[in-house]
Amino acid sequence: MSAPRSVLFVCVKNGGKSQMAAALARRIAPDVDVDSAGTAPGASLNALSVEALAEVGADPTGQQPKALTPELVARADVVVVLGRDAQVQTHDGTPVVVWDTDEPSLRGIEGLERMRLVRDDIARRVRELLAP
Repeated sequence: MSAPRSVLFVCVKNGGKSQMAAALARRIAPDVDVDSAGTAPGASLNALSVEALAEVGADPTGQQPKALTPELVARADVVVVLGRDAQVQTHDGTPVVVWDTDEPSLRGIEGLERMRLVRDDIARRVRELLAP
C-alpha cells in the first residue's frame, strides 16, 4: 500500500493524541493533507501535549479541537483512530485504522514523561504510515 495523500486523525477530545499525530505528520510529511477531529471535542489542546511536541519541533499552533464530520472523513484517504475510546465508521469506503496507542498512565507514568512516551509511540506510527 502506498502512503496516503490525506489523513484524518481522530480521538475523543481532539486535544491530545489526534492533535499530536496531526502535528507530527505535518512535520514528517509536509506534502500530505492532514487534519484531526474528535468524537466529543474538548475546549482546548492539552498543554502537556503541546509542550512535548515543541521538544521535537512539531507545532500545533492555530489548531483547536473540532468535531468529527462526514465532510472531514470524505476528504481523507485514511482515517486513523488513536486509542480505544473513539468510534468511527465510514459510509464511503474510506479505510479506518485503529492505533491502540501506548498509555503510560496505566503503568503509573504521568505528566510530561507520560506525554513524551505517547508522542514517541505516535511519531513511530506516523512515520510508518507515511513512509513512501
